[in-house]
Amino acid sequence: MAPSAVETETTTVPNIGTLKLNATTGPYKEIATTKFDKDAEAGLKGHKAAKYPHYLPTWNPNDKYPPLQPFEHYEHGKDADPSFPNLLPESTTVTHLTPTIGTEVKGIQLSTLSDAGKDELARFVAERKVVAFRDQDFRDLSIEQALEFGGYFGRHHIHPTSGAPEGYPEIHLVHRGAGDNSVDKFFANRTSSVAWHSDVSYEAQPPGTTFLYIFDKPESGGDTLFVNAAEAYNRLSPAFQERLHGLKATHSAHEQANASALRGGIVRREPVIHEHPIIRTHPVTGEKAIYVNPQFTRDIVGLKKEESDVLLKFLYDHLAYGADFQARVKWEEGTVVVWDNRVTQHSALIDWKNAQRRHLARLTPQAERPFETPYKG
Repeated sequence: MAPSAVETETTTVPNIGTLKLNATTGPYKEIATTKFDKDAEAGLKGHKAAKYPHYLPTWNPNDKYPPLQPFEHYEHGKDADPSFPNLLPESTTVTHLTPTIGTEVKGIQLSTLSDAGKDELARFVAERKVVAFRDQDFRDLSIEQALEFGGYFGRHHIHPTSGAPEGYPEIHLVHRGAGDNSVDKFFANRTSSVAWHSDVSYEAQPPGTTFLYIFDKPESGGDTLFVNAAEAYNRLSPAFQERLHGLKATHSAHEQANASALRGGIVRREPVIHEHPIIRTHPVTGEKAIYVNPQFTRDIVGLKKEESDVLLKFLYDHLAYGADFQARVKWEEGTVVVWDNRVTQHSALIDWKNAQRRHLARLTPQAERPFETPYKG
C-alpha cells in the first residue's frame, strides 16, 4: 500500500482570525456538513438507520498534521494492456454513457482485480474519464482492505477539513444525514448547488485515479456531474490553445479552511497555495486538459486582475456549459465510481427535498505534480 501522511503532531488549532488574515480573496461555495443528528443516524426520530455506521464521519479538532512532503508517484496506467483483458473480460457488460466521457461496467468485481487489472483500471479510467462500476462489494470490505486497494494508485491524501471514520483520516466522507435540512439556508441565497471542481487541486501533487463508493442514497436525486476537461481543451481554437500554454494559475486551500473554521469545523493542516499549469498533460494518454476550477483557482500568474478574471471566467463557463462533453452519473446500490481528477471536473447535486440520507466514501490517491508539454498545433 502506498504511504499516507498519518503522522500526528500536537499543535494549536489555527485561529479563525489568523486564517482570515492569511486567506486570499475569492469565491468558495461550501455545502459540506460539520455535524449530524446521531439519533437520526441510529434509526430514531422516524428515520432508517445508517447502513454502515462505522463509516459515519467524525471531526476531531485535535488531529493536526504537518505539511505534505513531496513523493515520487508511480503511474501504473503506463503498464496497462490497452486491450484490458483483466479488467474487461468477455463476461463484462460495457456501456458508454456518451462518446467522450462516462462508461458503465457490470460483471467485474474491483475488489478481486489483480495488479494487472488495477493497471488496466487506471488506464481505462484515464481514457473514459469517469466509470461507474455497478453491483460492487467494495462497501462491505473492511476499511483496511479498501485503503490497501486504493493505496496501489498513489499516496492516500488526508483531507484538511472533511469528516472521516474514527481512526481512518485517509477516508474522505461525503455525508448528509437523515433529516438534515440545512441546505435550505444555502438555497435562501443561492440558485444552484452546482460547484465544478477538481479535488484538492491546491495540493502540490493533486489526486489522479479517484474512487467514490456509496452506502445510502435518496430515493431520487443526488447525482454527480462530470466534465471532460481534455475534450474541453480540444474544442478550443489552435490559436487559443497556444495562448494558454505556458500560463500558470494559483490554487488556494485558504477559502476552504476558512469556510470550515467559520462553521465550527476542523482544519487538520495549514492551508496552502500552489501554482499549476493551466494546461496539464496526462502521463499515460498524453492528452492535454484544462486545469482550472472556480472552487480553488484564484488567479493567473503574471496577468493583471481584470485580465485574469476574464480569461478564467471564459474557461469556467466553457467547462460548465459544455453539456456535449459532460456525463451525469446516477447512483445505485453497490456502485463504485472511478474518475481521473487530472482530466475531469465534477459537481455533486443537492436536488432532493425529502431530507433523506446521502452517504459516500472517497479514496483520493495523490499523483504526480501537474506538468505541461509543449504546444503542438
